[in-house]
Amino acid sequence: MRNDIRICDKCKHMKVKTALSKISVIAPDAEVKVACKSYCGPCSRFAFIFINGRYVTAPTEDEVIEKVKKYVK
Repeated sequence: MRNDIRICDKCKHMKVKTALSKISVIAPDAEVKVACKSYCGPCSRFAFIFINGRYVTAPTEDEVIEKVKKYVK
């Protein structure tokens, strides 16, 4: 089963280009979808990644990617 990973292109706490490269290292088979997730409240305060049905948040891009590792299938 492939990982379902989604990131917001409007998030102020993450850079899409660097996030995609870091995600491809931890989940090379994942299809990462980049679009607004309508999660604007938390998105304005934290970096977040939607992975396999869960929203994972952290103060920075690196921290959220570290947290996401435990949800990768």
